[in-house]
Amino acid sequence: MYFVASYAHQTDFQGGSWVYVDSLKDEVDFYIFKHAKKGDLVVTQDMGLAGLLLRQGVQVISPRGALLKDKHMDTILYNRYVSAKLRRGGTFTKGPKAFSREDRKRFLHILQKNIVES
Repeated sequence: MYFVASYAHQTDFQGGSWVYVDSLKDEVDFYIFKHAKKGDLVVTQDMGLAGLLLRQGVQVISPRGALLKDKHMDTILYNRYVSAKLRRGGTFTKGPKAFSREDRKRFLHILQKNIVES
């Protein structure tokens, strides 16, 4: 298990192997995109990165436990684009709901299921 973070987000957490990259915008995403291989499992909430990874045959899970599928990415990315455009125009859009206990349970279930099936 690998964790990828910027140098600005270093941690003392000892689990897994940690890779630190520059703190520039999207450096973590670029690293993951460059190193993930077909059949790998990546956890990310970045839908742009998720779309790219899915096209490489990488499995992607959101931190809320959604197993993302390539067939849904066009809609997800379009909705993200529309929301960003509205925000730039001054329209208030809701952010994500608070992370819940159910989100954690769903994530753990999907993660365990995908690890066992691998």
